[in-house]
Amino acid sequence: MMNMGATSGTMQKQLVLAVLMVALCALPSALGRGGSGTGHITFYGTPNGGGQASRGACGYQNTYALGYGSMTAALSSPLYQGGAACGACFQLTCMRIRETKTAKNWCWSYSRSITVTATNLCPPGSRDGWCNPPRNHFDLPYPAYLSLAKREGGVAPVTWRRVPCRKRGGIRFTVGGNPWFFMILIHNVGGAGDVRSVKIGCPYTGWVPMYRNWGALWTVRRQMRGQLSFLITTSDGRSVVARNAVGKYWKFGQTWECGAQFR
Repeated sequence: MMNMGATSGTMQKQLVLAVLMVALCALPSALGRGGSGTGHITFYGTPNGGGQASRGACGYQNTYALGYGSMTAALSSPLYQGGAACGACFQLTCMRIRETKTAKNWCWSYSRSITVTATNLCPPGSRDGWCNPPRNHFDLPYPAYLSLAKREGGVAPVTWRRVPCRKRGGIRFTVGGNPWFFMILIHNVGGAGDVRSVKIGCPYTGWVPMYRNWGALWTVRRQMRGQLSFLITTSDGRSVVARNAVGKYWKFGQTWECGAQFR
């Protein structure tokens, strides 16, 4: 005769195991949408922001002119994700550690935090190895670093987490390239901040997919004329349509701001 009690117990164990496996499989995607962890910060430049990288690996010509100011960060490659993280916002908070003769925490306060936008890559081999994989590292402009830690240490431990980007005004588009090779710098993106897919359209086309050339620069190998519209999707899966974001008589080198924005 079959032992129904034993069978029921076995089925319960299998059900618990199945639920656990589903939870474990879902974990990476959940971290991918948001994300948090621990890491370190270093600094570069001068107290007034001099030496702050222009262009850099995300393609932002001048972070001050584009409205990002000094609250920016060059990310180590595990965070930079080949440029996919450009425009993402990270909240950095000083992390409490047990201080010794050889380990000292130079943070001003354990409760202090700042929010920075990813605008560059801190390549492996730089910053005395702090940017080497698999480390999560943030190389900050001097003013941003000083808002969290003292200069004397040169490096400080932090916790980090992805947070929504709060941007003034609409999404902006800087037109570059040539008539047959469009290169659009997309910046001032709110919400998740990091753009994952872009489609472009003009009065003579439907939606045409663009591809990431590098960083925040998106390209389409097709002639575009007249008003330009964009369908933008960020890493959290949200999309927004910037209809006629670039005017009919645009010129290369111009920057246009639309009324659309992620909130």
